[in-house]
Amino acid sequence: MEFNLIITGVGGQGGLTLSRIVGNAAMHEGYNVRIGETLGMSQRYGSVLSYLRFGEEVYSPLIEEGEADLMLALEPAEALRNARFLGKDSHAIINAYPIHTATTLVGKERYPELDEIREAIGKICPVHMLNFQREADKINPRTLGVLMLGYAFGKGLVPLKKESLYEGIRTTLRERFWEVNFRALERGIELARE
Repeated sequence: MEFNLIITGVGGQGGLTLSRIVGNAAMHEGYNVRIGETLGMSQRYGSVLSYLRFGEEVYSPLIEEGEADLMLALEPAEALRNARFLGKDSHAIINAYPIHTATTLVGKERYPELDEIREAIGKICPVHMLNFQREADKINPRTLGVLMLGYAFGKGLVPLKKESLYEGIRTTLRERFWEVNFRALERGIELARE
């Protein structure tokens, strides 16, 4: 077994924390875990990309183009920017909540429509696109990634046990953040079944 996950978003959305939660959950199940990160500008609103691979024998953190099993895109334009990692066997879960960067705000770049993003990625693989941010905001805006992870788990796209995901949250985050993230994980699972 080998699982390749791409987490993409912008600085400040918690993508790096999310990759650590999943990595810790996978280690809890005894898998080898490799995490690689590419930080555009690691400040707020710069592109952030995490590669996470786990399995019995995984040596390199980098994921080849077209080889991701799952993409969790915390920001829709970032999903498009990293679509090269997707292949016909991939799944893309996309947060339909655009965050405009400096270049789109000043009109240097046109921000693509959500339908264009869904359509472009839909030509490569199945797309699950929802406004996950709106759901996360009802719990705590900072739980976006965990809520999307719960959704992916609920759709059967994450080959880990739920108990391991809880363990990943416990191992990665400070105790005062556990409860709210457990709620977000459960809400994501619920959403996947609706």
